[in-house]
Amino acid sequence: MALANTATMTISEMREFASFAPCEQRYIKRSLDIGLSRCDAFKLWGRTEHENTAIRRQYVAYQDLKALRELVPCEGTIGEVERFIGKLVRMVTFDLEQERIACFSAFRFLYERLLGAEARPYLPAAFCAAAALPQIRPERRKMLLQSLSEAAATAPGWSDREPSFYPEFVEDVEAA
Repeated sequence: MALANTATMTISEMREFASFAPCEQRYIKRSLDIGLSRCDAFKLWGRTEHENTAIRRQYVAYQDLKALRELVPCEGTIGEVERFIGKLVRMVTFDLEQERIACFSAFRFLYERLLGAEARPYLPAAFCAAAALPQIRPERRKMLLQSLSEAAATAPGWSDREPSFYPEFVEDVEAA
């Protein structure tokens, strides 16, 4: 039964990922490669000098990711939340500035994998904070904020189940 439930959840995660725009899928896979140190992103994703520059900037933006995983609030005290949210909003702002993530669900999909399930309750707040900053163009700001559903913003509880599907680069698809 547990195996069937896990398979069902994995398929659900795959379907969700498939619903994202191709540019979002590509950015999520590249971000996971960088954030989880899965490979040399320059070799895999750097097709042009512009992309290599973007990858370099993303490595710098994600340098605090390991520390951020350790800062996910356990007790939910204001001090814990303050230390975590400040660093998280800075990183989320970087990702949203790239204009490759167009909705909350794509953002949540990425950050659940970068930070783990225990960060879920804080993702709507970090997304709203970053999306509302002046670094995000006004039209994009509106689009991003409208993508956060009322259900996601006001959820009474969050699953502690870790994600099981981590999309990866597939050469034949990416080269096309």
